[in-house]
Amino acid sequence: MAELAEHLIPLLALTAMEIVLGIDNIVFISILTGKLPAKQQKAGRNIGLALALGTRLLLLFALVFIMDPGNDVFSKPLFKMSSFGIPVASISEGFQSFTEASAHGEGGESERALDQGSDQHQADETLGMPITNDHSLEVDEITLRDLVLLLGGAFLIAKSVHEIHHKIDDDGHGHEAGGGKVVTFNGVLLQIALLDVVFSLDSVITAVGIVSELWVIVVAMVVSMLVMLIAATPISTFIERHPTLKILALSFLILIGIMLVAEGFAAHFNKGYIYFAMAFSLIVEMLNIRVRAKRKAKAATVDATS
Repeated sequence: MAELAEHLIPLLALTAMEIVLGIDNIVFISILTGKLPAKQQKAGRNIGLALALGTRLLLLFALVFIMDPGNDVFSKPLFKMSSFGIPVASISEGFQSFTEASAHGEGGESERALDQGSDQHQADETLGMPITNDHSLEVDEITLRDLVLLLGGAFLIAKSVHEIHHKIDDDGHGHEAGGGKVVTFNGVLLQIALLDVVFSLDSVITAVGIVSELWVIVVAMVVSMLVMLIAATPISTFIERHPTLKILALSFLILIGIMLVAEGFAAHFNKGYIYFAMAFSLIVEMLNIRVRAKRKAKAATVDATS
């Protein structure tokens, strides 16, 4: 009983965090399944969330295995970008100056330090010599985790931009896309499964960093997924009912995709800023929805009395 009470607080905290980290997953699943026929949408959401839970658990057990001191599968560099002639030093300096300026509110000392080492890094890179800057080395070496984040983020950006373009050009009813291409149930599930890997990776790494007990993480993931399963239908219905909210949700996914790509290049951002921007934008849009609803109600009343 004492052990259960000791783990209760981290369990509740992790469950809440898993729900927050899973919101973007729900939004993505809601948008994709919203393009299916009405009778298939609920099944698509449920199966999509079940796939998300399964992916999280599989990655969790894989991560426990990988984090063993004898295994370096996840962190071992697969290749170096500098070997393909990519200007790693320039990329590193750009990311580093931005992240340090956003973290400290100023770029003064960090920018001067970067300027002092810039010429040397460029020379090393041009001559094919090892890059000595720690952050440049981190950017240069692409690991399995980096590759998943880069590919997943790029896919998320491309998919979201395509959906926004489709919403602008078409009538938005959405059972067809791309010039008559029919959206299939299996095709939607495949896209959900691919993105589940990316979303789950972030969630699992966060969970392992917070709690060390495996059973606590598993329970938190199952509970959070049950909560999201209950919330998925109301969220999907609300998004489908308000087209502007769907555009906003797709914009959030683009922002998340950019963040994933940046993390793939070892640029670590404070996610609190992103969540704040998302929450603020959502509040503004909710106010707009309320104003539009009042205007429609007022117009309907005027029409009825006239």
